[in-house]
Amino acid sequence: MRILLVEDDVKIAKFIVKGLKQVGFVVEHATDGEDGFYMATTLQYDAAIIDIMLPRLDGLSLIEQLRDARISMPVLVLSAKRSVDDRVKGLETGGDDYLTKPFAFAELVARLQALIRRSRGSPEITTLSIGDLSIDLLTREVTRAGEKIELQPKEFAVLEYLMRNAGRIVSKNMLIGHVWGYDFDPGTNAVEVCICKLRDKIDQDFEPKLLRTIRGVGYVLKGET
Repeated sequence: MRILLVEDDVKIAKFIVKGLKQVGFVVEHATDGEDGFYMATTLQYDAAIIDIMLPRLDGLSLIEQLRDARISMPVLVLSAKRSVDDRVKGLETGGDDYLTKPFAFAELVARLQALIRRSRGSPEITTLSIGDLSIDLLTREVTRAGEKIELQPKEFAVLEYLMRNAGRIVSKNMLIGHVWGYDFDPGTNAVEVCICKLRDKIDQDFEPKLLRTIRGVGYVLKGET
């Protein structure tokens, strides 16, 4: 899938481009609204991520011009503005979803994938399962062997990312980028602490053990013994 990113913040743009490429997207980047409009009207994309505060042509004006030009690709609005009025304005202008900064990359990907599925008329994925472990993405309920498990928001985000990558090794840096975001200090042990708490909740009282540490490499969620 091909994504257009219109973002003038170099740090955020590099973070998004790198992360989207890692999960299989093709990404093209514009640093201002006018270049973004040119690219969106001359090339075909599955979706766009557009920041509001852009040079030359602001994000809301860019979205308005795209809709006036009958460019119907789904648009995820990205902004540091958090008020309800700002979100409403972004959606009324023609945006399809709104994400505030700072953000966790896992949420960005989930919202982007949902926009693309809806634009194609594909059914939404609402549950993920591996073995007898299941999570409901709508209610955020987690169960194993029918028993409800209470998770903190970061624990849920880590588990969701591991389940979306079941059977594949996920490194610490991948978890940092996808769950904690671009402004996270990689020198802390927050990932290890979160994994430890998550393992206690989903594995300690159950068999087989699903969450495994691959020493020096990362973590993997596997259903088979």
